[in-house]
Amino acid sequence: MDKSKQPFHKPKRSIHKPKRSFHKPKRSFRRRLPPIGSGDRIDYRNMSLISRFISEQGKILSRRVNRLTLRQQRLITIAIKQARILSLLPFLNNEKLFKRIKMRNDLKESRMRND
Repeated sequence: MDKSKQPFHKPKRSIHKPKRSFHKPKRSFRRRLPPIGSGDRIDYRNMSLISRFISEQGKILSRRVNRLTLRQQRLITIAIKQARILSLLPFLNNEKLFKRIKMRNDLKESRMRND
């Protein structure tokens, strides 16, 4: 019989080789509370709520970091942008930059006094 016409047979495993079982250990995790409660209104006037979702630089934090649903993240983003337009929130928070400028000015003043 020609080799091409022979039926295909899988080689049998040896009896001595044990099967590996990949057992993942169960991770216990604490379920976190949602960052926005059911009674909280997402509104541009609710500054205590909005400020939780802004970084130190004034950037809007991502949905993954906030642990929000897609709809909640959209509403938070819209509320933050409205608050920025109405000057309730800054577009940028450059406290570090202002501190550097202030330190430079203080150094210049102290050098002028010493001269």
